[in-house]
Amino acid sequence: MKAESRELLLSGAAELGLDVSAHMDRFARLLTLLQEGNSRLNLTALRTEQDIVLKHFVDSLSCLRGGILDNEGLDGELQVLDLGTGAGFPALPLAMVRPDLQMVPVDATRKKIEFVAATAQTLALSNVHPLVGRAETLGRDPAHRERYDRVVVRAVAALPVLMELALPLLKVGGLMVAQKGALQGDELDSGRRVAGMLGGVLEDALTFALPVSGDPRTLVCVRKVAPTPAGYPRREGVPARSPLS
Repeated sequence: MKAESRELLLSGAAELGLDVSAHMDRFARLLTLLQEGNSRLNLTALRTEQDIVLKHFVDSLSCLRGGILDNEGLDGELQVLDLGTGAGFPALPLAMVRPDLQMVPVDATRKKIEFVAATAQTLALSNVHPLVGRAETLGRDPAHRERYDRVVVRAVAALPVLMELALPLLKVGGLMVAQKGALQGDELDSGRRVAGMLGGVLEDALTFALPVSGDPRTLVCVRKVAPTPAGYPRREGVPARSPLS
C-alpha cells in the first residue's frame, strides 16, 4: 500500500472516530489480495488504490460511525450477517477491527464467496464464516431464519426490498444497518411502513459525507421488535420485482 493510501485510510477512519493504526498491515495485505483477485475474477469495478481505500475500506467502516452499532455492544461475540457481501465488504474490514464479531458474509455468487473465504484464511480471520446463498432462501431456512443479532448491507436496492430480505434473518431485538447513499423522504416513508409489516421499527437514518470524496451516505437502522410473518421473504426475485409498499 502506498504511503498516501495509508494516510488516506488512517485519516478517513479517524473522521469516523476510529483508530485503525494497529490493523494497517492487514489492510495493506487485503488491498494486495483484492487487486490480485480482481485481475482474475473481476470482483469489483474499483481499480485504483484510492477508490478501494475510500469506497471499500473506509466506507465499510462507516457503519460504525457515531456508535449506531457500537452502543449495542459490537465488541461481544455477536452473529453479524453481511448480506450481499460481494468481495467481502463490509465483512472483512469489520472482522479486522472488531475481532469479537462473528461475521457471516453472504453472496449468491460462488466465486466471490470463495475469494472471501481464501482471503479470510490468508489474513487469519477466524471470525469470518462465508456462506453462498440468497436471502430469500436463507430467510425461510430454520438454520438461518431469525438467528442473527445484526444484518449489515451495503445497499443498492430500495429500503422496502432490503427490509424484506434482511428482517426475516434477524432475531427479535436485533438490528439491520443499511449503508445507503442519499435518501429521499418517500423512500424513508415507505421503509417505515414496510418495516412495520415485517416486525421492525425504523429507528434512525444518519446522514453524513464519506471522508475525502464527500459522497453522501445514510445509515438506516431498523430494530426487529416482533417476529416476521411466515409469508416473508417471498420467493427468489419477487422482493426486487414487486417491492412491498
